[in-house]
Amino acid sequence: MLHGANDEDETGNNSHANASGNRSNASISATAAGGPAPSLRPSDAAPPPPFPVAPPVISTTLQVRTRAPSSGGIIRFKTSLRNTVFDVMRDRGWKETDGDNDWDFYWADVHWVHEMFDHMYLQENQRINHFRNHYELTRKDLLVKNVKRMIKTMEKEYGKPESQKFEFISTSYVLPQEHALFQEEFKRNPGSVWIMKPVGKAQGKGIFLINKMSQISQWRKDPRVKVDAPEAYIVQRYIENPYLIGGKKFDIRGYVLVTSYYPLVVHIHRNGFCRFSNHQFTMNVKDISNLYIHATNVAIQKQSPNYDSDKGCKWLLRNLKTYLISKHGEAPVNELFTEMEALVVRSLMAVQKVMINDKHCFELYGYDILIDEHLKPWLLEVNASPSLTAETQFDYDLKHAMLNDAFDVIDLERRHANDKKPRTRVGGFDLVYNDGPVKHERTSNYASYLGCYHPIPKAPRVKKRLGGGGSSSQSQ
Repeated sequence: MLHGANDEDETGNNSHANASGNRSNASISATAAGGPAPSLRPSDAAPPPPFPVAPPVISTTLQVRTRAPSSGGIIRFKTSLRNTVFDVMRDRGWKETDGDNDWDFYWADVHWVHEMFDHMYLQENQRINHFRNHYELTRKDLLVKNVKRMIKTMEKEYGKPESQKFEFISTSYVLPQEHALFQEEFKRNPGSVWIMKPVGKAQGKGIFLINKMSQISQWRKDPRVKVDAPEAYIVQRYIENPYLIGGKKFDIRGYVLVTSYYPLVVHIHRNGFCRFSNHQFTMNVKDISNLYIHATNVAIQKQSPNYDSDKGCKWLLRNLKTYLISKHGEAPVNELFTEMEALVVRSLMAVQKVMINDKHCFELYGYDILIDEHLKPWLLEVNASPSLTAETQFDYDLKHAMLNDAFDVIDLERRHANDKKPRTRVGGFDLVYNDGPVKHERTSNYASYLGCYHPIPKAPRVKKRLGGGGSSSQSQ
């Protein structure tokens, strides 16, 4: 069974006929950066789009006219979760059902998708929150494999400069299969630091850092072993120069909504957040095993003696953008955020050809991105089920609003079923790719809206679900 990175409260872990319109112009205050940024496009006579064109694909999904929910206009939902997503669905007036197939929408866990989806016939009105083989993007080893393949394809068809745009994952090997290749790489860089991660786990479970080959001997592939093979790990070159704030390491959680792979349709929410470690960062060898220094996962940091449960360890993405502008100016920071947006789209392009598209499916991904001291973004992993359990009241409000925006995009109520043009902004979600890059009002200098101001309303529900309320496995 294949499992992707899954940090939710679940029981497991081209040819471009661009039909998109211009984005609405957002006002940008002192707390929300905007303005022009350097284009992603090369400065030649006939510039390609900011995200390289993928080979044409053909969707086998039938275009059948949908019908409204059959329960008197009320959306019937099913889920095993009791966290923010449950609250949002109820706050929208949807009705819960526990029937096997009498639902309009099912917020399913990935285990159900793997075991049951292929054996079900979905009605025209039914929607589900995962694609069948989402793990092509969310399992760490498959993500690396697909991105490596895309790099080779891009270099062959478009040249080295275009393929280098897909080099947003640090050097990686899958163990035990690629142990020999990793050993050769390690010999070329003796004493370098690498991070080991189980391919299908989240929340920082099972990760550790190494600087000696002897530390991974147990994962070496032995052809004589026929059963009980060692757990598959991915080993990646550790990014030793992360951007620090207050001397502490952090990464970024962004929310990405994909409503189709053929054509590829991508929305990115403006309100992500940063997750900070609770200890000063150091690359001292004696601290190499201290995950409170090197891992930013909330599940790990909550165990730190320095953790403050009232404040949490998160910072709104808009605040990060404002801080970085105060240190580096608008142009390089806008370029950074535009590159993060491009990284997201390119990673999706890398799996587009292998994804099983289905009109009944969408996916809300949690993207984890690290920034280094040179303001280069690195993709750490993609979560199939980003955590929707809140740690603080503000965290709850942010996730409640983001989920409400996501359901507005999905539009199960069919309020926008007759719209002739795609909606380029729905709440905090910006449509950034619609079978090609979405046209931008600042066409000469493209700048992402990621991290720009978007209000976070107070959640309407009095009873808040903070710090728990789900089942077992979730990546935060």
